Amino acid sequence: MKTHLILTAAAVALALSGCDSKKDAPVEATTASGSETAPAATADPSVMQASSTIAQNLAASPVHKTLAAALAQAGVAQILSGAGPFTVFAPTDAAFAQVPPVTRDGWMRPAQKDVLAGILKYHVVPGKLTAADLAAKIAEGGGKAVLKTADGQDLTATKSGDAILLTSSSGNKASVTQADAAQSNGVIHVVDAVLLPKM
Repeated sequence: MKTHLILTAAAVALALSGCDSKKDAPVEATTASGSETAPAATADPSVMQASSTIAQNLAASPVHKTLAAALAQAGVAQILSGAGPFTVFAPTDAAFAQVPPVTRDGWMRPAQKDVLAGILKYHVVPGKLTAADLAAKIAEGGGKAVLKTADGQDLTATKSGDAILLTSSSGNKASVTQADAAQSNGVIHVVDAVLLPKM
């Protein structure tokens, strides 16, 4: 079982390292569908409501269907419905599409619920950290900030130009493509890759 998890993590890390991480053009396209005010910082302003929880907004987002399904499957949606506050680095459907289908499907099996929960909790940092907060922590840390995720592992944030770059404990990277989507129980930052914790 442990060997299978290590092999799965290695396969995913290799698959992600060879992918072009700038595939979030569909995220921008979906924002045009909202007829209400459309701040550029949200994945889909027509569904991201500051008065709703992180779990509610991700479930309603047309670019986070895979993430929402995974959160429900792993029981993490219930946590993200709580008071928080939480900072969530939310991979889009395009980010999940970079993961080999056999791996993605494996994560969704009931027997892999704990593995999936660990991966999802790795995208959650307790407390509310805006992009400005993250930038300040990076500056204070001399160019990097080490964040403690909800699964207890470290996630490293650095700057790449104006963008915030996240590096997982297993070595893969994701960029924040849209920041500061306000939620009633925290904040969502959209990212372009699925971050992989050490397994």
